[in-house]
Amino acid sequence: MSPSTRFRDRDVVVAGVRGVTIEIPSASPLNYWQAISEPAAMPRVTIDGKLFVPSGARGRAPVVMIVPGSLGIAATHLTHAETLVGLGIAAFVLDPFGPRGVTSTVANQTQFSFAASAFDVAAAVAVLVKRPEIDPARIGLQGHSRGGSAVLTAASRRFCEAVHDPALCARAVLAAYPWCGHQFLDPDVGATEVRAIVGDQDDWVSAQQVQGHVQAIRLRGARASIRIVAGAEHSFDRAGEPLQRFEDARVSPGAPTAYLADDGAFIHPTTGEADAKLVDRDIAVYALKAGYGVRGATLGSQGDQAALFRDDMIAFFRRALRV
Repeated sequence: MSPSTRFRDRDVVVAGVRGVTIEIPSASPLNYWQAISEPAAMPRVTIDGKLFVPSGARGRAPVVMIVPGSLGIAATHLTHAETLVGLGIAAFVLDPFGPRGVTSTVANQTQFSFAASAFDVAAAVAVLVKRPEIDPARIGLQGHSRGGSAVLTAASRRFCEAVHDPALCARAVLAAYPWCGHQFLDPDVGATEVRAIVGDQDDWVSAQQVQGHVQAIRLRGARASIRIVAGAEHSFDRAGEPLQRFEDARVSPGAPTAYLADDGAFIHPTTGEADAKLVDRDIAVYALKAGYGVRGATLGSQGDQAALFRDDMIAFFRRALRV
């Protein structure tokens, strides 16, 4: 099957289980403010993904949603799905790119907003909890890079309660090397447990910014933890993929955090004022003009880093989802 074929149209089997395509009614908000405060104005879009339910599962199974990063769905995401299914955990691999006609956001992260990425995740949670195969009390989210940002935002009560029933709550979130440049001033995630994992050599995102985000969530009262992996670059879970340089990457890991007011409005880093009209591009342009923009970044795995990631993932979801 050609790599350009939509994930929806591929026949994908992991751990002996054939994926079932599920459509998700979602939206492409211009920014977080529109998603929270003016949802009727959002352009609507139907996204999709594939659900893999362990064969022979007794009763309703826990599920982990896997959300890809800027390069879209890769073999490693299906490997993670296979690992989870082998543990008796259903896996749902989300495709936020294909339905929007996007193949990569490496060179341009503003093709659709980070708020849209988070909206996709929260909207998918609302669909998954209604599936008869799924235990609605044991929903896990695992996001990679941009997907890591999405799952953290989708777990934020200020955001998710604007998308789905406020009674819904993901039990566990694993944010893998997430970009944490957008954070709510109130980082409340309710009863959700958060785990982040990032390499100390990551040049796409700031490990220190991830630390700050996790600490803010912890101080808000949630169970939250972080693991910083010595010597690891971005996407260090990609087994068999040696380090490679992406010269077209546009990153600004050292830029100040853009915080979000309760209504979703960006608070500009230099003015300290919330402005509902600000969008991702405005914040990105500020970072570029302030000298934080960097061209080129590295990703890949070395040594036993992929196995380390896998073991951490397994331990987290086994405990958090009571498997």
